[in-house]
Amino acid sequence: MSVRSEWVTLTVGDGKTLRAWVARPEGLSPKRGLLVFQEAFGVNAHIRDVTERFAGAGFIAISPELFHRTAPPGFEGSYTDFAAVMPHLQAITESGLEEDVRAAFGWLERAGVADNTAAVGYCLGGRVAFLANSVVPLKAAASYYGGFIPPLLGRASRLSGPMLFFWGGLDQHILEEQRVAVARGVREANKVFVDVIFSNADHGFFCDARASHQPAAAAQAWSLTQAFLDTYCPR
Repeated sequence: MSVRSEWVTLTVGDGKTLRAWVARPEGLSPKRGLLVFQEAFGVNAHIRDVTERFAGAGFIAISPELFHRTAPPGFEGSYTDFAAVMPHLQAITESGLEEDVRAAFGWLERAGVADNTAAVGYCLGGRVAFLANSVVPLKAAASYYGGFIPPLLGRASRLSGPMLFFWGGLDQHILEEQRVAVARGVREANKVFVDVIFSNADHGFFCDARASHQPAAAAQAWSLTQAFLDTYCPR
């Protein structure tokens, strides 16, 4: 399926502006939207490619630059230099993320698909996908190895749609006790969720630009994500 993509500029509720990468199927009028949330390394070539892959699956997909308050437009960090992205990562706040989520969701609302929208996120974005599911009325959300979700579990009762969690069993950034805490928190909130652990995968296993890429786990996670989204956010 042919895809058209471009940068757009969004106005955020706190008066800031941010850029977002938007992709949509060419020549079609999609009936579903998707918020795609970046890793800690920006809306880079990989995230733009993933956004376009989802557009090829029939979504209007939008990926906002979450570091816009501290980094210049187009910021991309190197996968081998995590120290360079840390100041931007540490400057992120829940309230700022809420504003960014609402701005991106508002763009999908103007595109006419807000009533059939989901979210997916990777690393930092996995955390943001969970948060977004508590901020705007999503049909579902998928979180790939989302870090620091336990501090957000007070939001679990506000989750709008079912959650899909992916974890790497070899991930030393997100340990088993954190994964268990997330599952417990969502279960205790009586929310629907799916919890998937790839025993032989590390953090970032989905990203084919990272040394930790695990092709088999990535392919299976992609298929599971498509099935999950098709169930709750139909074409």
